Amino acid sequence: MDLSTHAFFEGKIVPWSEAKINIATHGFLYGTSVFSGMRAYWNDEKKKLFVFRPFDHYRRLLNSARMMAMEIPYDEEGLIDLTMNLLRTDNWKQDVYLRPTIYKADMGIGVRLHNLKDEFCMFVMPFEKYVSNDTNAHVTFSSWRRIDDNAIPARGKVAGAYANSALIKTDANRAGFDEALALDGNGHVSEGSAMNIFMVRDGVVITPPVTDNILEGITRRSVMELARDELGLEVVERSIDRTEVSIAEELFMTGTAAQIVSVTKVDHRPIGTGKMGPITTRLRELFDDVVRAKNKKYSKWNVEV
Repeated sequence: MDLSTHAFFEGKIVPWSEAKINIATHGFLYGTSVFSGMRAYWNDEKKKLFVFRPFDHYRRLLNSARMMAMEIPYDEEGLIDLTMNLLRTDNWKQDVYLRPTIYKADMGIGVRLHNLKDEFCMFVMPFEKYVSNDTNAHVTFSSWRRIDDNAIPARGKVAGAYANSALIKTDANRAGFDEALALDGNGHVSEGSAMNIFMVRDGVVITPPVTDNILEGITRRSVMELARDELGLEVVERSIDRTEVSIAEELFMTGTAAQIVSVTKVDHRPIGTGKMGPITTRLRELFDDVVRAKNKKYSKWNVEV
């Protein structure tokens, strides 16, 4: 997969080949970095690129940094300006994925968060589907539990925590599934390997609360608003038991990379009719229009490059 020609590294935009860290860097040795995944979408009619909800993404990134005792000399607006400059440098005219990262940049051995230098970097890459089977996904319940907030901040995007996600995803894929559902320490449905979860029961859209060790997803929040305001649906945040999934009418997963993935089978049991349901279908259509700046009502979410 092609990457950008340039990256932001150590305070400036540099050629991609110059954006390198040392193998002794703390963030590499101990997973002491935080990141965000962002998307920019190409609108072919307007011939313009739009970044989706960058302020919200950077607010969450800076919150993740606070949890990990990190400080950088940028606020949300400063990071947005930096992002626009990087995207203009390579003049992207297609959908792209952005990976901004804050990391502990000192070199050497020693587990800690304090008295270390923090750096910010970012690269861009073309990006299409995260889950190839995104209209008919077959998932399983993972034997791995979702990390607990008292172990590693679950609501922060901490790089080291994604070893948990990798274990969940690899075991599911090797067993022949597209994705997995992870339970929290109390046995409630928490997330996918790296996606938020929604189910529909009796016409109500239900999603786990932020206190069930989930990432506070930007796409999750967007979908909740679209379901309420555009489809007129009741949206409830509450814990979800494992067996509820089997009797749900619809099940879908959301994330910046994944967007909206329809789940039609869980452990070989069909969800609803066994096909993507009408609510999921409509939300996918709405979301695609919104992220591509085709819906004026939500133009506040789109920042033009």
